[in-house]
Amino acid sequence: MATQLTWYGHGTWLIDTGSHKILLDPFLDENPSSPIKAVHAAADVILLSHGHFDHVGLRSDGDFDVVEIAKRTGAQVVTILEMAQWINRQGVENAVGMNIGGTFQSLAGPVRMTQAVHSSSLPNGEYGGDPVGFILEVPEGLIYLACDTDLFSDMQLIGEKGILLAIVPIGDHYTMGVNDSIRAIQWISPKHVAPAHYDTWPPIAQDANAWAEKVKCETSSQPHVIKPGETITLN
Repeated sequence: MATQLTWYGHGTWLIDTGSHKILLDPFLDENPSSPIKAVHAAADVILLSHGHFDHVGLRSDGDFDVVEIAKRTGAQVVTILEMAQWINRQGVENAVGMNIGGTFQSLAGPVRMTQAVHSSSLPNGEYGGDPVGFILEVPEGLIYLACDTDLFSDMQLIGEKGILLAIVPIGDHYTMGVNDSIRAIQWISPKHVAPAHYDTWPPIAQDANAWAEKVKCETSSQPHVIKPGETITLN
């Protein structure tokens, strides 16, 4: 089976390699864009990029999507060291803390942690370590999950690795916007690219189809604009 990536809205993605399911930044129950609730989420590995409420899935009752999913599924939670320590304190035993530049052989294959230019704290204000992105190795090639970030010049070095698919934020206000995402795509030079972290709320509303036209005109990458619940199949 070819690797499939399903967008659940905002920064949440499910990467299904056929043999394993990798869930990025589960924000489901309180996510107005998500087509599913946390109770229906499947995962063998959960990747957490940082500690903001819209990435750990803070709920109105004070619980967290990531904690519920990890406990229910037994998923391995891969994140930066300080976030892993926090996950452990929530009663999740299978959390792996790593740091920027490192690679971990997860249950679903190699996960490399990259820098991201953003902020990170837990919903209670506790220090959450640095924000990060990830490079995944799947059967078809490398997937770069930029997560919440601004443009940074080391994206050129990430591009040297040969990225098959990059997922980049375009919402502006809290992350880079459309124009900086185009420069990022030029530097990363992936074969395929998809946008994330937009349209969840008015401050990050964007015209994704207009973004796709800019990608076609100004980069060599193939854009994929999908709605929450839809899937990209790698080939």
